[in-house]
Amino acid sequence: MGHLLSKNGYRLKKRTRKLHHRKKKKRNCFLQLPCMLCFIVHSNSSGLDDDSDHLEAGANGSACRRNSITGIGLPGVGGVGIAAASKLAERYATLASPEDCSKYLLSPRELAIWEGQGRSLLAAVPGKLIPPPVLFRTAGVSVPVPGCNSDYTEMVCKRKCSEVQRCTPCKQPRCAFAAPDGGLDNGGVGGGGGEAASNSETGHCHLPLCPLPSSSSASSSSSASSSASSSSSSPADGCCGPGLHADLPHSSDSSPCCLHPYDDCQARSSDAADHSSINHLPSSILLKVLSHLTVKERCLCASLVCKYWRDLCLDFQFWKQIDLSGLQQVNDDLLVKIASRRQNVTEINISDCRGVHDHGVSSLASHCPGLQKYTAYRCKQLGDTSLSALATHCHLLVKVHVGNQDKLTDEALKKLGEHCSELKDIHLGQCYSITDEGMVALARGCPKLQRLYLQENKLVTDRSVRAVAEHCPELQFVGFMGCPVTSQGVIHLTALRNLNVLDLRHISELNNETVMEVVRKCRNLSSLNLCLNWSINDRCVEIIAKEGRSLKELYLVSCKITDHALIAIGQYSSTIETVDAGWCKDITDQGATQIAQSSKSLRYLGLMRCDKVNEETVERLVVQYPHIVFSTVMQDCKRTLERAYQMGWSPNTSNTS
Repeated sequence: MGHLLSKNGYRLKKRTRKLHHRKKKKRNCFLQLPCMLCFIVHSNSSGLDDDSDHLEAGANGSACRRNSITGIGLPGVGGVGIAAASKLAERYATLASPEDCSKYLLSPRELAIWEGQGRSLLAAVPGKLIPPPVLFRTAGVSVPVPGCNSDYTEMVCKRKCSEVQRCTPCKQPRCAFAAPDGGLDNGGVGGGGGEAASNSETGHCHLPLCPLPSSSSASSSSSASSSASSSSSSPADGCCGPGLHADLPHSSDSSPCCLHPYDDCQARSSDAADHSSINHLPSSILLKVLSHLTVKERCLCASLVCKYWRDLCLDFQFWKQIDLSGLQQVNDDLLVKIASRRQNVTEINISDCRGVHDHGVSSLASHCPGLQKYTAYRCKQLGDTSLSALATHCHLLVKVHVGNQDKLTDEALKKLGEHCSELKDIHLGQCYSITDEGMVALARGCPKLQRLYLQENKLVTDRSVRAVAEHCPELQFVGFMGCPVTSQGVIHLTALRNLNVLDLRHISELNNETVMEVVRKCRNLSSLNLCLNWSINDRCVEIIAKEGRSLKELYLVSCKITDHALIAIGQYSSTIETVDAGWCKDITDQGATQIAQSSKSLRYLGLMRCDKVNEETVERLVVQYPHIVFSTVMQDCKRTLERAYQMGWSPNTSNTS
C-alpha cells in the first residue's frame, strides 16, 4: 500500500526494473491484511497526457474527480472513463476471497507509468469489505456496483464522529501522509521517515494514520485513513478518521478541502483546557481571590505563575494597603522602589522591619502624599526624622502607631500636631522620650483624635491627661497604662461624653472615688480595665455594677476584692458579660457560684490562680452553666487540648512511658 503513496518516481522506477528479474510474488499489502485495492481508470496515452495537464492546471482547484465514498481519484473523463469504471466494478464484484483481491493489483509497469506522470495514487476500500451499497462516481456519473440496491449512506469514523462538517478548501501537498515515529519499515506510508521529516520541515501538513482495528475491520480502517486527504473531517469529533460526503460539489474553482484531524483534536483539547482554566474567570474575581493572600505570598508565589498573574499581583489595589511586618528582607531600597512606582499607597505596616531606617520612610512619605495609616511597632532604629517627614508630606494621616520607638521625642509630636489635623488614632506606648510638652502640642493640633494609647511613658503626667480631655472631645478610647498619672488627672476624663473604652491599669495613685465618678459621668463606657490597682475594693466594684448601665467588660485582675464584689456584679448588673477576677486571692467557691447563679448576662468568668476556688466546684459550674466560660488553669488546658484534637493533633504514644 505504501508504494502507491510514494512521490519519489525515480526510486520507484528502479524498483520496478528489478522486479522484472525476480520471481513474481503475491502482492499483499504491508499490513498483511486483506489488501485495499486501488481502482484506476486506464485510458490511452493521449488521455493520460491530457489528464495530467488538466490536473496540473487545476492545482489550486479541484480538477480530480473523486469517489464520494472511498475517496478514489478517477482521472479518466468522458465515456472511456465511465465504461472503464463500470467494467472494473463488474470484474471486482465476481471476486470472492482476499487472495483474488490481491491479485487484482496493478502491474509494476502500469504503476511506474502513472508515477512518472506525477500522480499520487490513492487506495480505496474494496466494495466487498464495506457494508453495501457502494457507489463509484466517475466524471460526475454514478456507477452502481452489481448486487447493491439499497440507498447510499455516508461512511464516517465510528469512534466518535457522527456528523461531518465541511470546511473551506485548502491546498494539500501530493504526499500528505506521514507515518508516526518516522514511518513504517518495508514500504511504510509516506515513503519513509526521511520524506516525512522533510515534509514537516517544509511546513507541509500531515495526517496521522488511524489506529487499525483487528480482524475484518482492518481493511475499512486502512481505507479510511488512506482517503483522509480527499474527504472532510469533523473538527468537533476529535478523531483521526475522516467522514465522507456523497454529494460534494465538484467545481473547477474549488479544491477538495483538507482537514487536519490531529490538529483539530489538539486544538479542541487545548480549547477545552483554556475554557476550564482559572484565567477565564473575570479579572475582578481573580483579584478578589488574590486579595486573600499576603504580600509575601503574592510576590513570591502567585506572581511567578504567569505574566497574567504577575500583572494582577501588581494591581494598584494590592499596593494601597501594604503589610511588610516581620519581613527582615525589607530595607530602604525596597521602600524607595515601592514609593517611586506605587504612589497611591494609603496604608503601610513596617513593624519589626529592622532594615528600614529614616531615609526609606522619608522617601515613602515624599512620594505617597495620600498615605493615611502608618504602623511601625518596635522599629527602634527610627527616630524623629521619619515621623516628621510623614507629618510634613502626608497631611491626610488618620492613624499613627509607633509603639516602642525609643528615639521619638516631642519634635515629632509637634510636627504631627502642626500638619495632621485629621489624625484620629495614635499609639505611643513605650516611647520613653515623650513628655507633656509633646502631648499638649499633639492634643491642640488634633482635635479629631478618637483613640489615644500610652503605656509606660514615664514622662507623661496629669498635664497631658488634662490637655487631651480639654482639646479632644471626640475621644472614645483612652489608655494610660503604667503612666505616672494620678486621680487628679484621671478626673478630667469625665468630660469625655463619648468615652467607650478606658484603660487604667497599674495607676499607682488611683482611688475608688475617682473611678466611681468616671463611671457615673461617662454613660457610654462599655469596657473598664482596673487591673493591678490594689486600691480597688468591693465598694468600688458595687458602685460600678450599679452605675455602669452600658458596661459590658470589667477587668479586676489582682485587685483587692472578695466574694462580695462578684455577688454585687451578679445582683446589680444586667449588662456585664465579661468579668476577670484572676489572681484575687480572697475569691472562694461562694463568690464564683453566686455570680454564675444570679447574673443573666455573664458569659465569661476569669478565675485564674484564685487558689481558694476548688476545681471540683468549677467542674460542677461548667456542667450547670454551659453558656459561661470559666477560666482556670485546668479548664484552659482542657480547651487547648480540645482545639488541638479538632485540628488533627494526636498524642505521640511512642514517646510516652
